Amino acid sequence: MPDLPNIKPELLDIPTVAKLAPVGSLAHPPRILLLYGSLRERSFSRFLVYEAARILEHFGAEVKIFDPMELPMAGSVPETHPKVVELRELSLWSEGQVWCSPERHGAVTAVMKNQIDWIPLEQGALRPSQGRTLAVMQVCGGSQSFNVVNTLRLLGRWMRMFTIPNQSSVPMAYKEFDDAGRMRPSAYYERVVDVMEELFKMTLLLRGRTDYLTDRYSERNERAVKAIDRQLGKI
Repeated sequence: MPDLPNIKPELLDIPTVAKLAPVGSLAHPPRILLLYGSLRERSFSRFLVYEAARILEHFGAEVKIFDPMELPMAGSVPETHPKVVELRELSLWSEGQVWCSPERHGAVTAVMKNQIDWIPLEQGALRPSQGRTLAVMQVCGGSQSFNVVNTLRLLGRWMRMFTIPNQSSVPMAYKEFDDAGRMRPSAYYERVVDVMEELFKMTLLLRGRTDYLTDRYSERNERAVKAIDRQLGKI
């Protein structure tokens, strides 16, 4: 056996296939939350999110789309604001998420970032984003770019989410949607189908396993130290 003098053996988990067996109730459909990053009346990111939602519903998911209208800037109001409470409850409810933003000045929009900023890494004993699957998409006003999806991947990693490999970037989005806001048939639409298919599969794969997959040695060690400190405090 290797010599690991800096590790506490009683806190080191040895992963096995058996430990990856799903736990908890999985009778409900996969729950997917979708966020978009524009308040414009003719918002292509919203149109794309609705197309994604239709595909996910066809696969059997239960989907909810958060409306960012009237969500205050992060930190400007108490966390008890109704829109903040709604967003956080939806994030806790979800098992997977879809984030879609327009590209503005080479980056995500303030509307998109504001929603993510309102979702905390920790909410009491709960973690509203950790362990959720995530698919990222963007719409472009001009030629195809990947600035937004790259930034969304960075944010998803920071939020401790499982971001799927596939992604969607729709260039010249104004050409890809009809007057009713429906996406026209194209290779870009097919990519959206691919992304939602992959998200749905990965969400099914991780259901009932995320607690084990996100259980970390460092955090077990931290909890053990705190427990000892509490016991010493009672002496």
